[in-house]
Amino acid sequence: MTAIKALDAEKLSRRCDPESFSFATTAELEDPDEVLGQKRALEAIRFAIGMKPDGYNLFALGPSGLGKHAVVRHVIEARAAEAETPPDWCYVFNFDNSQKPRALRLPVGLGGKLQADMTRLLQSLHVVIPAAFKSDEYRSQRNTIEADVKQRHEQVIAKIQQEARERGVALLRTPAGLGFAAMQDGEVLEPEAFEALPEADRSRIQETINSLQGLLQAALRELSGLVSNGRQRVRELNRDVTRYAAGHLIDEMRDTYEGVDDVIGYLDAVRKDVVENDETFAPSDVIMTSAPSSGEAPTPATQLQPQEAGVERYGVNVLVDSAGLKGAPVIYEDHPTYQRLVGEIEQVARMGALVTDFTLIKSGALHRANGGYLILDGRKLLQQPLAYDALKQALRSRRIRIETFAQANSMVHTRGLEPEPIPLDVKVIIIGEPSLYYQLTQSDPDFSELFKVAADFEDRVEHTRDNALRYAQMIAQMAREAGLKPLDRGAVARVIEHGGRLAGDAERLSVRIEGLADLLREADYWRAETGAALITADHVQQALDAQIRRANRLQERLEEEVIRGNILIDTDGAKTGQVNGLAVSQLGHFAFGKASRITARVRLGKGEVIDIEREVDLGGSLHSKGVLILAGYLGSHFATDQPLSLSASLVFEQSYGGVDGDSASSTELYAILSALAEASIKQGLAVTGSVNQFGEIQAIGGVNEKIEGFFDLCRQRGLTGDQGVLIPAANVKNLMLRSDIVEAARDGRFHVYPIAHIDQGIEILTGTVAGARDKNGNFPKNTINANVEYRLSTFAKQARRFSSPIEQ
Repeated sequence: MTAIKALDAEKLSRRCDPESFSFATTAELEDPDEVLGQKRALEAIRFAIGMKPDGYNLFALGPSGLGKHAVVRHVIEARAAEAETPPDWCYVFNFDNSQKPRALRLPVGLGGKLQADMTRLLQSLHVVIPAAFKSDEYRSQRNTIEADVKQRHEQVIAKIQQEARERGVALLRTPAGLGFAAMQDGEVLEPEAFEALPEADRSRIQETINSLQGLLQAALRELSGLVSNGRQRVRELNRDVTRYAAGHLIDEMRDTYEGVDDVIGYLDAVRKDVVENDETFAPSDVIMTSAPSSGEAPTPATQLQPQEAGVERYGVNVLVDSAGLKGAPVIYEDHPTYQRLVGEIEQVARMGALVTDFTLIKSGALHRANGGYLILDGRKLLQQPLAYDALKQALRSRRIRIETFAQANSMVHTRGLEPEPIPLDVKVIIIGEPSLYYQLTQSDPDFSELFKVAADFEDRVEHTRDNALRYAQMIAQMAREAGLKPLDRGAVARVIEHGGRLAGDAERLSVRIEGLADLLREADYWRAETGAALITADHVQQALDAQIRRANRLQERLEEEVIRGNILIDTDGAKTGQVNGLAVSQLGHFAFGKASRITARVRLGKGEVIDIEREVDLGGSLHSKGVLILAGYLGSHFATDQPLSLSASLVFEQSYGGVDGDSASSTELYAILSALAEASIKQGLAVTGSVNQFGEIQAIGGVNEKIEGFFDLCRQRGLTGDQGVLIPAANVKNLMLRSDIVEAARDGRFHVYPIAHIDQGIEILTGTVAGARDKNGNFPKNTINANVEYRLSTFAKQARRFSSPIEQ
């Protein structure tokens, strides 16, 4: 097998040459004509907003920090500016059913105008109607009615009085009403005098009074009819006056809104209600009963007003006002609760009770976005009770129905307002992570019907010369939009290099806008500290160093524990069955590599590779899978014609937390091979990479952080020139290492080895040839593989010799 050499320094990181740019600063660059790397997503967005049939709503998915919201909004706002502005919507009082407010659809800008016009109309009605009731003509007609009622009233009373007088009885008016009393010689007898009369006279008078009482009751019924008739005549008169006084005002409004059928119908209903409730506007001294009844005090008609007689019912609740809007609305609701999404019906406390009316109906995001576009954050939407279900219901029914949260949640069954639903025509865009999109697709059948289009955002682009220039334009745009000073081309080159580091690939550039924008702002801060006119590469590097400094306290503490000997990691010498493995720890947005000592011990057994981490429930499923693969490799490579009579134990030394992933599987295999061959492994080397059953080394993640973590440890102890890291050959294209590591590799003080097969790695680790089988199927003597096979053959022979004890 060909000996593997360490990678040249130039392959450890891809540098961007500032001289490759023709501009001096980003001030010379124009904004990019399209979002970098998002052609697929842009096509999906434009398709979704162009499709009119139901269900073609959009889910924009991709990792956080890609600027998905800004991209979606930019595309939609460009389309919305060319669209038709949607109508205004208002809620008004329903004069037929006060519990069901009516929704009015008005042309753009007429909602606020109708509200103002109704306010002025009410003000006018409060002037012209009282004035009409105070006119001489009204007073004359009302006096005529009241005089007629009074005259007929007196005639009835006079008739009863005459009948009673002729029969020797007087009709008296008392505080308690009308009554009869005995008379003698034309004078009313006092009660004592009446009692002094003979029994026969008292009986005769009482019989007369009893017979007159029937006539009085009939007369009182007639009087009641006269009073009712008088009241009705006054009411008709009042309505005629109100109709005349209000009619011309409402007619003028009707002329203003001619052609707007909803408003014309509403004004006709207002006219009818104003006339029927004239007492709302008439002076209190006018609205009286038509005539006194049996000496009773007149009753103000205001006491008889219906419950909904307040002038508030003539107001207009403007739910959506499109005045001033150019094109279709684009609404982003950052807190999509149920109420903020579909609207709510507020309540106020009045006299110790909670009450509501149509003026307390508040619009939701769906109302404001109606006729346009609504953008929502998927995770926030799903975190709010009932919000997602309410959105689906509105999209399915194409109507916005406003209910209180309690009603929607079936928490109460009392009767409340039921506003008329408003037709819905909206395009909804949900923004979220891929995992959320796939979860909804799998678990909710409605989701795929309502959100038929997915805009899948890229998180990186190919690092080409053209894309590097577009990247520079993107950097220039971000700096301008953030109000930062321009970057010189050296700073741009350093940001592009960092873009490759964020992508974890020398052939790709990250397009996570959020992280790059933060870097630019922080670089501008350090520029301001020095008073420079431009952001330079040094300022960018200072910002990167400061980001690490703020987050790497725990990394430094772990390195300190290794240096002090509390955590046992060797970086020189050689040990058998002991290898330095590498892992990555993620703390928020900061990731760093750390070394772990992995050891293996072997003995006679039943072909088992014991994963101590798994046995104590510290190993995850992926780690356990990697360990099981080791047994497959050992058996197929060294024990094809004999049983694998091995018992090997593997452990991550001083590991007190969970271990998962298979990136240490090659490291564990090296430890087992070392223990079997009794070949010492150089401790100045560390290993990462997974292995398959054929011994091939497979790519892993976090390769840059792992190399840098081990390099930092070696540097603190002193670089010897024999230290380095073994990585999968497939990960070479992912290398974007720090400049200090590149310089150390160039000087021969640190090495990175690309490994494609386990044999290559074991040769570098032990300094001994791995060995390949010859034509007879034998490994060369004194090679690693020959020694491993010999040791396993020895175990097999011992197993056959002691088969019975082993089986027991």
